Formats: sequence, structure tokens, C-alpha cells
Amino acid sequence: MKRLGLLDMLQLAVGFSMAGPMFFLGLSFLQAGELVGGVAFLALGAFALYFPTYLLNRIGGPRAWIRRRLLGSEDDEPSDTERSSPLDRFR
Repeated sequence: MKRLGLLDMLQLAVGFSMAGPMFFLGLSFLQAGELVGGVAFLALGAFALYFPTYLLNRIGGPRAWIRRRLLGSEDDEPSDTERSSPLDRFR
């Protein structure tokens, strides 16, 4: 079993800190009988819990990101003619 590293724990802490209040609101809405609001906040909390993981996976993980920033090589970056728009990274 793989152990959690420092960056993995930081990622979990960010996810829980964003999702915790939304889960609390969702549960309190459900207890008050407001089904739509409760389910909406629970879904928003689930999204916020996994959003940092999604972002880190999009940039290649923490180790790849740090390696790119610290050891950035010249041949990895495209030239000015090959450079794509910022929106192409999300496709």
C-alpha cells in the first residue's frame, strides 16, 4: 500500500476545508426538510472535495509540476510559432 506524502495530505486538507462547510449546510438543509437545497449542497461538497485532485491530475501531479518548474528544459517548451492558446490545455 502506498503511503500518503506531504503533498497528498495537503491536497486532502484543501479538499476537506472547501467541502466541509458545504456538507454541513447540506445536512442541515436535509434535517430542516429542504430536500432540493440539501442535495444541492451535498453534490457541491462532493465536487469541491475532488476538485483539487482533478486539478493536480490535469497538471501532471505534484512531482511532475515541481520537476517542470525547477528543472525546466529548453526542448520541452514549444517555440513561439508552435505555442498554443491557453484554452488548448483544457481540451
